[in-house]
Amino acid sequence: MDEYQARMERGFRMLKRLGREGAMMHQKEIYPDLYDLSVGHLFGDIWTRKHLNVRDRELITLTIVAVLAYGSGIQSHCRSALHLGITKEQIMELLLQVGAYAGWPRMANAAREFGKVLAADAGKKTVKHKPRAKKR
Repeated sequence: MDEYQARMERGFRMLKRLGREGAMMHQKEIYPDLYDLSVGHLFGDIWTRKHLNVRDRELITLTIVAVLAYGSGIQSHCRSALHLGITKEQIMELLLQVGAYAGWPRMANAAREFGKVLAADAGKKTVKHKPRAKKR
């Protein structure tokens, strides 16, 4: 097996582990070389390096896409995080940390996008906000 095939196989295995087997198909349609680099280099080379585990890499990536306010990117990484067993509460704590250091609007945007993921996964269109009772 040549190096290209080895990288692509590692990348496909990682995407499957993240629950994202069908990810980035738009890249494949518009420019197959971009897709090959994403699968082979990003997921086959970077995500499979040995010094961090996949869970840590996902938490780091989720933090970065939240800070950069990537709507669609955060949805896919929220799904991957949930697929890896990272809980809703852990994702929300990550977002609270983002809010404290990168700004509340970025955290609010990420929380809104995460809410869309939770709603879609629950088969609902939107998550309804229920005001909490004020503490006295």
